[in-house]
Amino acid sequence: MNILVLNGPNLNLLGTREPEIYGRATLDDLARDVQAAFPDVTFAFFQSNHEGELVERLHQAHRDEVDGIVFNPAAYTHTSVALRDAVSAITPPVIEVHMSNVYAREAMRHVSYIAPVAAGKIVGFGMRGYHLAVRYLVDAAQEAAQ
Repeated sequence: MNILVLNGPNLNLLGTREPEIYGRATLDDLARDVQAAFPDVTFAFFQSNHEGELVERLHQAHRDEVDGIVFNPAAYTHTSVALRDAVSAITPPVIEVHMSNVYAREAMRHVSYIAPVAAGKIVGFGMRGYHLAVRYLVDAAQEAAQ
């Protein structure tokens, strides 16, 4: 099974950015933890602060026929029609993930352009949300194969 873990703007600063909200773990820590938890899954990890690069990576995942995508679009969640359209245009299931509980934060964070076209959304569980998303994708793929 092949899964893309895609992260949007400012997530490269995890570990130092607002640790009271996001914790002290880094994206490298996340990659190690997720890979260790799912040793039979092949992961690709990608982060960009640039909207177009995220769109291109979604398109590439579609061309590569990945089995699923775990996507934290970060601030682009609330602003990007381009990312919404990219998720809508591809076939791999996308699980939207946010480390913080966006509904307990500023009102601007309550609206997601991605959620209506994603297979699901996980918020508020920190980095465990990525694990939950991968678990769903693995289980769904196994169920579909039966």
